Amino acid sequence: MKIILQVNGQARAAEVDADTPLLWTLREELGLPGTKFGCGVAQCGACTVHLNGVATRSCVYPASAAVGQAVTTIEGLAATPQARLQQAWVDEQVSQCGYCQSGMLMAAAALLEAKPRPSAADIDAAMTNICRCGTYPRVRRAILRASGQTPA
Repeated sequence: MKIILQVNGQARAAEVDADTPLLWTLREELGLPGTKFGCGVAQCGACTVHLNGVATRSCVYPASAAVGQAVTTIEGLAATPQARLQQAWVDEQVSQCGYCQSGMLMAAAALLEAKPRPSAADIDAAMTNICRCGTYPRVRRAILRASGQTPA
């Protein structure tokens, strides 16, 4: 079936089966490889994108269900008010292997949209993405920095 998705502010057409996950539509059909495949069961968060500003695990979300919604990927994050996160990630040297980072950034951006000045507890509750390198303290500091707070 042919679907039209609003991705990073642009209408994009894709030819997919109705149950094709949004992740694969973004990566394979639309050429946006920043969203990563991790576990395939919505547990790790590597595939996190925004649907209407809400962090969503795209590996289990059908692309057909995203029709009519605003989809933002890591490639589109720089055009949002949360773009400062990317610089905070660099400043706090968050990335090690980097594989999970696009999903982490998207989850953090959704958190800051919902809570512009989150507490450490807010961050811990919202950031459920898995990082095999264990950079969670750096992630917390980067989110605090991006929110204008002094990282501990």
